[in-house]
Amino acid sequence: MKDLFSLKGKVALVTGGNSGIGKGIARGFAQAGADIAIGARNKTKTDEVVRELKEEFGVRAMGVQVDVRQEQQIIDMVQKILDYYGRIDILVNNAGMNIRKMPEDITSKEWDEVLEVNLRSAFLCAKAVYPAMKKAGGGKIISIGSMTSLFGGAKLAQYGASKGGILQMTRSIAVAWAPDNIQVNSILPGWINTDLTVAARRDIAGLQERVVTRTPAGRWGEPDDLKGAAIFLASAASDFVTGVGLPVDGGFSIAI
Repeated sequence: MKDLFSLKGKVALVTGGNSGIGKGIARGFAQAGADIAIGARNKTKTDEVVRELKEEFGVRAMGVQVDVRQEQQIIDMVQKILDYYGRIDILVNNAGMNIRKMPEDITSKEWDEVLEVNLRSAFLCAKAVYPAMKKAGGGKIISIGSMTSLFGGAKLAQYGASKGGILQMTRSIAVAWAPDNIQVNSILPGWINTDLTVAARRDIAGLQERVVTRTPAGRWGEPDDLKGAAIFLASAASDFVTGVGLPVDGGFSIAI
């Protein structure tokens, strides 16, 4: 049973893996034995996470500075990882951003930026790792969605569109690449304590209390709460699971 969830010998690329949910997942993968590549913009933060992973878990780890809005930088990142490790078995599309505004106040530039970072980059990263996964005989792609993949919010038009797109993209790519033994799934986090939700609590009056009241588990989630689901979807335990959007939300999405 332990081997079923082991990631030993696997290489995982986590975009936006130097903080928040991405960092939590990268740490979980390292605990499960995977070697890690972090793709992110902030080199200082990435270097610190890489050092932590090496020292705490004894795995190989590397960082690649990348702006996921730039397709060529994504292609170059994937090639650097392949040159270093020789393989990429797992991709986690986690890089994301948000701009909270009412729909009538969103500029076309802001709309495009959120869609580029949250959705377009996930597609481009998946497309970039596909040849290596197909050649290796399989792989795992996990994209991070949101409760806004399911629900709407007055100030979340472009963010919700991007995260709803993640869910639909996941399903379509799962169908396309199933014959290549590539399982493609998404995780839909509930309200998790991250830098993004710190800003949300600042901008949305009463959010802290409303989330606790609405969530059956009675608390906000932590980045570590995503580790188990991510390990499951990255491991042999999920070899017959594809096209799924898995809520990790303490029951938020089922409560009335």
